[in-house]
Amino acid sequence: MISEQAYIHPSAKIGKDVTIGPFCYVGADVELGDGCVLEPSVVVKGPSVIGKNNHFYQFASIGEDCQDKKYDGEPTRLVMGDNNVVREHVTIHRGTIQDNSLTQIGSNCLLMAQVHIAHDCMVGDNVIMANGASIAGHCHVGDWAILGGMTGVHQFVHIGAHAFTAGYSLVLQDVPPYVMAAGQSAVPRGINSEGLKRRGFSKEAISAIKRSYRSTFRANLGKDEAIEAMAEDAAQFDEVKVFSDFLANSSRGVIR
Repeated sequence: MISEQAYIHPSAKIGKDVTIGPFCYVGADVELGDGCVLEPSVVVKGPSVIGKNNHFYQFASIGEDCQDKKYDGEPTRLVMGDNNVVREHVTIHRGTIQDNSLTQIGSNCLLMAQVHIAHDCMVGDNVIMANGASIAGHCHVGDWAILGGMTGVHQFVHIGAHAFTAGYSLVLQDVPPYVMAAGQSAVPRGINSEGLKRRGFSKEAISAIKRSYRSTFRANLGKDEAIEAMAEDAAQFDEVKVFSDFLANSSRGVIR
């Protein structure tokens, strides 16, 4: 059902069984997948490709020009997967040519009210961002990560899969996979053990991750030393290899 009070640009491509409420704006070069729902007063601009069964609540602004002063109107993109819930007043901006000209959101994410995802961010699957959480330009957020309410993430920061930030955290450096972080600025507060149990991680894998955490944050080892200390577990457990690779590839350094 498409309201007569909505505006749909002639170049927009609308899938099957899409609901678009009154006062919505769907701009040029937008693709909306089957089953999407736009509550009243949602704005979607392009170029944007939106997957299936995404639900956008009122006053969300999706695919808008970014706030980077270097942006000069280039045709950058937003790509979003399937089954995402995007609540009131969420803002998601397209990319810039200074990166890959792309902002990307995975599938099955919950973006609560007033979340902001800036230009060139890469957000994985099953991510939860609570009310008011914001990630600045060029940030990466891994699968299953949870950002607590009002979390603020500095540009270019990477947050690993299954990581967790407490409410009002200020994240200035990378947060490795599985790690809980809190504070202003955020520091490591242990492993997200309960989350890992719920997602089917074995007891052995969780124990190995805890050993890797201790090597990184409790033994006063440098990055290279910590990676060496976890090498045996990384060879045995893929979960630890993810942790080790994240440390090796961190360009901003990790929280301490």
